[in-house]
Amino acid sequence: MSAYRGRLAPTPTGELHLGHARTFHAAFRRAMDADGALVLRIDDLDPLRCRAEYTRQAIDDLRWMGVHWTEGPYFQSQRTEIYVDTWRRLRDAGVIYPSHVSRKELRDAAHAPHEDEEGAEPIFPAEWRAPIGAERAYEAPWGVAWRFRVPDGEVIRFDDAKRGMQAYTAGVDVGDFVVWRKDGVPAYELAVVADDIAMGITEVVRGEDLLRSTARQLLVYRALGATPPAWCHEPLVRDAQGRRLAKRYQALSLKTLRERGYTFEELLARGDDMAGVGEGGAAALPDV
Repeated sequence: MSAYRGRLAPTPTGELHLGHARTFHAAFRRAMDADGALVLRIDDLDPLRCRAEYTRQAIDDLRWMGVHWTEGPYFQSQRTEIYVDTWRRLRDAGVIYPSHVSRKELRDAAHAPHEDEEGAEPIFPAEWRAPIGAERAYEAPWGVAWRFRVPDGEVIRFDDAKRGMQAYTAGVDVGDFVVWRKDGVPAYELAVVADDIAMGITEVVRGEDLLRSTARQLLVYRALGATPPAWCHEPLVRDAQGRRLAKRYQALSLKTLRERGYTFEELLARGDDMAGVGEGGAAALPDV
């Protein structure tokens, strides 16, 4: 087996759809082609939205797709100590700070991005940052949100296997981002970096809606003194209105497609013909 280590990281907040399937299958194929390892990790940090039945369904869907893994499943909900340790390292490096600004206050700020920008979020105003050194008053992350202080003006570059060279400017494209939520839950940017480092992941395969997130995560890798993985962001599957398939739009799920008699091989063969099936699209699909 080679040194290649990939991962599958479904979030059990709803049923998987065709977009997930294509990305997970691509991750599987890249690991198999490299004769490498593939880790299954369930990103179930959010206690209010993640449900055990979605975890079971995701694992069942992956097996139906013919995807298999060499390690796992691991569960983020059982890895809190790793995230707290990572938070301490970032605190000691002086790159994070406590923030009492609410989401509504940030949304109302004048620096909010256009809604059509993939992965965009309001740019946190520099004047709202806590003073340098404020983090030293905290021995643990609990009870307050924590943000990463981005190096304003620095261009963050990375080479993507599918999209080529990417560049984002800190303070313009990427603002101070949350690494720990006020409700005590580690944020995505901290948790996935901590896990990918701990699990020795050498390539991350995921959807292109997370390209901007990669720029944020590269800053976390650098602050931790860790070597980042290679990146491969797969094209998104979109519906007839051009929206990416998403759980919040009740996009056609793999479970529904399976119940209607499709095999995964047939869905792959259809290619982008399936992209026109969006909300309520099950009735438009012929029975097989």
